[in-house]
Formats: sequence, structure tokens, C-alpha cells
Amino acid sequence: SFYLSTVLDLGGSTPGVKDNKLVCVEYPGIISNVDKMLESIGGIQGMSKTYADPSRRLELRFRPQDPFCHPVCGNRYPSTNLLLRMKRRVRKGNPKEAQINMDILGVIGTTYKFQGMADFQYLAVHSAKDGSHTSLYDKIILRKPENNEFFEQPVPLFLPPPIFSRLDCAVDYNYRPEIQHKEGHCPPTVSRDNLIGLSRARRPHNAIFFTFNDQNIPTEPLEAAKVNWKRVCVHPSDIKAEEQLKEMFESRPIWSGYAVKANLDLHPDKLKLLLPIVAYYMVTGPWRSLWVRFGYDPCKTPEAKKYQVLDFRIRCSTKHGYTINDMPVKAKRSTFNYTLPITLNKAVPQAANVTDLPPEGPASGRSANITRYQLKDSSYIFRDGTLPPHRQMFYQLCDLDVERNVISRNDGQEEECDERDGWCLSHTSDDLRDIMSSMIKQVIRAKRPGETSLSNTGAAFTYDKLCQVELHGV
Repeated sequence: SFYLSTVLDLGGSTPGVKDNKLVCVEYPGIISNVDKMLESIGGIQGMSKTYADPSRRLELRFRPQDPFCHPVCGNRYPSTNLLLRMKRRVRKGNPKEAQINMDILGVIGTTYKFQGMADFQYLAVHSAKDGSHTSLYDKIILRKPENNEFFEQPVPLFLPPPIFSRLDCAVDYNYRPEIQHKEGHCPPTVSRDNLIGLSRARRPHNAIFFTFNDQNIPTEPLEAAKVNWKRVCVHPSDIKAEEQLKEMFESRPIWSGYAVKANLDLHPDKLKLLLPIVAYYMVTGPWRSLWVRFGYDPCKTPEAKKYQVLDFRIRCSTKHGYTINDMPVKAKRSTFNYTLPITLNKAVPQAANVTDLPPEGPASGRSANITRYQLKDSSYIFRDGTLPPHRQMFYQLCDLDVERNVISRNDGQEEECDERDGWCLSHTSDDLRDIMSSMIKQVIRAKRPGETSLSNTGAAFTYDKLCQVELHGV
């Protein structure tokens, strides 16, 4: 194929100025129509969106009108090239005499090169037994509003994969040796052929994971956890954060990760190394996904009932009186923003080492009232009159601003800690979800007509739709 460099001006500069910042695309094809070429890479708007994100690769679709077309991706490279405009003037009487003029139109600081292989293409075509082929595009692609007959017509099964290969460049594959487990490790009882990720290396955070059925409560952290924290604890603010975290667990033996982040201003990478030296992590049971102080056994302490976790979700279903467009809380992530693995550039700048992170606090030159890593209280506290920041939240019972009688109706009569309900009565979590859903419903109905937003949430919606909303937990 023939490569032709097409230069796009994405900086909005005036043509003819030497300091224009330009982007070069080495297009893998012979260009006979510039408009069709731009359409294949998403147009100027799509090109600008890709250029704004350094981790994105430029997608080129040779059939841009086909939604099943797999793109060819180009990598982004820095460059120091110049775009020149050459003019050659020839005298009519003497063609050998020529005058050449050269102008610099701009500097090319970024170049996109298509160096990978094209993925397999799967056309929406049905092959009959007699060898004939029938196009399915008009039957499976909605081009206009259709009636019910369009959806009831018989169509051959067509389920193309969204991607065939996760890589478009050849790589060297190295066989790895069998993972060596520590002495005393018991392999799973199920077949190894049914397990995924057996050879994955353990994360070096050295946290102690504890299940509900385990007997021996950890009393001290692992030695490796102490060594890792000592290695990164290089600033006075780190020592202060360690003291603050120990005081938090002395006043309250069980904390969630979000609650810790809302009460401690520390970089998340450092917090991952600090938590394992103060508490162990509960994996299952009524305190799952929570950090528990070393030596504290919530399964033998009825007072730990108020620290149990509640999985609360705002469900989206038409049977509850609203659709996904009527949700008062936006989703944390959307499937519409899904990106294929080949469209992301893996060669992005690596994150800084935790020892290279600047110290937190006023000593770093910022105001004492401004924090960079501390979360808001709404990330772990449910208050009357506000909406949860996300559709699914993990609250501790002590952080719920609800009627406390539901939680304390069996105080002093706890007999056994259950893996599902803990020290609470059966179906206590269901009752709490109903109460919280009713409180959220009242918040929505209390808004004035025509108001399009709720305070402290950032969710936007119309009041007419909110009157039909009925929120329920799981």
C-alpha cells in the first residue's frame, strides 16, 4: 500500500504562520477523495477528540457506514517535522531555468502511524445452502422508526463478535513456569481446567484477608506490610497520617475504605500500604469489604452490630414506575463508553512511584483547607434530604441517618451472629432499604416544579418525570 501524509490543523491557527501546530496522519491508502478519507477517521471532530486524549489510538474504518466494521488503529508518536510548501517557476523560453520558493507552513509535533495488522472483518451476509448470499443490513439496522412488524419478521441468526484479536502487533510469547505456592498451600478441589488466573502474582500490599468462618483473629500485621510502609513513609505527613489512622481505629474498630478516605488526606497508593499495618480485611459475612482493627473479633462482640455493612442499590426497572432515563442518580460508568482493547495505547507514561509522591498537607505549599485526596462525607454517610452519589452504595449501619429502632430492636437479646444478618434480626437489611428508598422518594417529590437539579448531587432531571419515580433497594 501507498502511504500519504495528510496534515490536519487542530490548533485553530491562521494558515501561513510559521508557528502553526499541526498533526500528521500517515494514511494507509491512496487518497482520491479527501472528504471520504476524513470520514474514515471520524472527521475533524473525531480526530480532535482522539488528539485530546494521549492514550487513545486513532481509529480508521474503511467502511465507516458499516457498524460491524472493525477499525485499524494508529499509534501516536511525537515528532519534530516541518510542513513545507514548494513552488517551482519555470521560464517558458528556457525550461531548464527554474526558480524554487519554499515556505514553512507549520510544525508537526504529533504523527499518527498505522503499523498494526487489520483485524478480521465480518460482513452481515446470510449464506444459503445453494451458495447464494443475502445482505442483512436492511433487516438488522434501524434506519427509521419501525412498527411491530419489523421486529417480528424472521431474520437469520447474526451475532458477530465485537473484536477478534486483542492485539494488532506481533509480540514475543514467553512460556512461564508453574507458579510455586508457599509450603502448606492446598490446591482447589475443583478441576484446574475450570479455573482462571491460577498463575496471577499476589498483589504486594500484604493485607490479611479474613473470612467469616475463620477462627483465629489476626492480632498483628505481616512483617512484609511493615517493611513496605516503612519504605514509603519518608515525609512527616506520612507519619502524621499513620497516627491519625491508628486513632481512628481506636475510636472505631471497623471502617470502610471510603470512610477512611473521607477522614484521611493521603494518596491512595500510600493508603493501600498503610491500612494493612493497622487492620485486616473482611472478605465475607456482615462486615465484608470492611477493615477491622487487629485483635477485634466482631463475630463475638454484639456491639459490632452497628458497624455491619448494608448493600443499598437504586434499582432501575419499568415495574417500579421509571425508566433508565428517569434515574435521579447518574451511573458511575456506562456501556456506551466502552472502548475496545486495541483502541487504547498501552505505552502511556507510567505512574510515579509512591516514594516520589509529594508530601500531603500545608508543607507542600497549598492551603491547609484544601485537600487533594480526601473524599466527601456523602461517600459513606447517608443523610436525610440528600441522594446517594452512586446507584450502588455500601453503608455501615452507624453511618445511616435513619430511624434507629430498626437496628436496635433486639439490643441486649443477641444470641448468635449470622453470616447474612450478623447480630441483627432477620430481614433488617430489607427494612432499612425500604426506609431509605422512602426517604429518597420524599426528597424527589419535595422539589419545586421546573427545577432540574438536586443540590449536592450533580444529577439533572425534570420534575415531571420525578413525580413518577419510585425508588426501591435490592
